[in-house]
Amino acid sequence: MTILTTERLRLEPIDDDHFDGLQAMNRLPEVMRFISGQPETPEQTRNMIALVKGRWAEYGFSWWAFIERASGRLVGAGCIQYLGRDPANPHEIGWRLAPDCWGKGLASEAARAMAAFAFETLAAATLVAVCLPENAGSERVMKGLGLRYRGLEDWYGRPHAAWEMTRAAWDARP
Repeated sequence: MTILTTERLRLEPIDDDHFDGLQAMNRLPEVMRFISGQPETPEQTRNMIALVKGRWAEYGFSWWAFIERASGRLVGAGCIQYLGRDPANPHEIGWRLAPDCWGKGLASEAARAMAAFAFETLAAATLVAVCLPENAGSERVMKGLGLRYRGLEDWYGRPHAAWEMTRAAWDARP
């Protein structure tokens, strides 16, 4: 399992040690508004951790906990997974942050590290990100990462704005 580091973050593969920090973040309605639409229960967080641990074992990638290096606090989470959780689909990148960390560039910082992992370690041909159309914050991160809008698509039971980047586009970045 791969640990990634950035200037301000350490991205650790999610495991049982991250339960308290994940539950503190995922129980907040404002964090889950654009994900499931409702706060996550402790049981849902435990189930998510078990699922993620299995995906790390099976695929060698999944969700990371974003740990602020200066404080050691869990401030977010992000992933490389198969879009729609189906290995027949391209790789997907995603993230969420604690509200007090919004607007500080942490999602962009983590997304660059995860995208590099997807393209350079996993040799992903394409990386896709999806968000609800009203999620302007995530769209800003997607644009900043260099993803291009490809349209509205049905994912995870509802229409999402879908964005993508190819390996060639990643390699051509300045």
